[in-house]
Amino acid sequence: MNRSGIASDLRAATAVEVTRDRNGVDQVVLRSRRGASARVSLYGGQVLSWRTDQDEELLFTSSKVKSFEFRLRVCLTVEGNLTMISRIRNINCKPFSFSIAFHTYFSISDISEVRVEGLETLDYLDNLCQRERFTEQGDALTFESEVDRVYLSSSDVIAVYDHEQKRTFAIRKEGLPDVVVWNPWEKKSKSMVDFGDEEYRQMLCVDGAAIEKQITLKPGEEWTGRLELSVVHSG
Repeated sequence: MNRSGIASDLRAATAVEVTRDRNGVDQVVLRSRRGASARVSLYGGQVLSWRTDQDEELLFTSSKVKSFEFRLRVCLTVEGNLTMISRIRNINCKPFSFSIAFHTYFSISDISEVRVEGLETLDYLDNLCQRERFTEQGDALTFESEVDRVYLSSSDVIAVYDHEQKRTFAIRKEGLPDVVVWNPWEKKSKSMVDFGDEEYRQMLCVDGAAIEKQITLKPGEEWTGRLELSVVHSG
């Protein structure tokens, strides 16, 4: 990615600033008219920060995280919503298939104070049980231990409620039928070199994804996936 390409793609923001991090890697900072902001590293297009107009950080980043690459088109709306769009085109002469997930790590008050709604009665694959298939029974998903699941054929809107912070994350998605929910909990956190031992308490991963059924593109076809994140405060 180059600077001009990023800037031209992100015109929904009132202000676009190009800076560099301490390692000399270019970053783009988007600021809406109301003061919300997003920071995107040009190394792989990684979204590093999403802040409200009250300077409240909404994304979780481990203090021990390592760099990785991916490519996204990122837009910050006037209202401060964060939109990520991925486009994949088959420029080969043969069909190809792929799976995809938008890894979204929400910053939360405490994992015990959070619930997820919109997954009720759905089937899911449990990665902690050799991807065995189960059906969600509860009215809302709450957390008391490690979770690593793929919920299948979900609705296009999922809500994450943080009781202590009195805020709700809304996840709206297109082209992404599945939802990944992940929290490593205490034991696994301690075994991860790029994750703090207690950081599982302050994060929850809820991904829009296409996993169970791979997406297949014929030559010349293009797939678009879209994920919009917004936050509403109730107090």
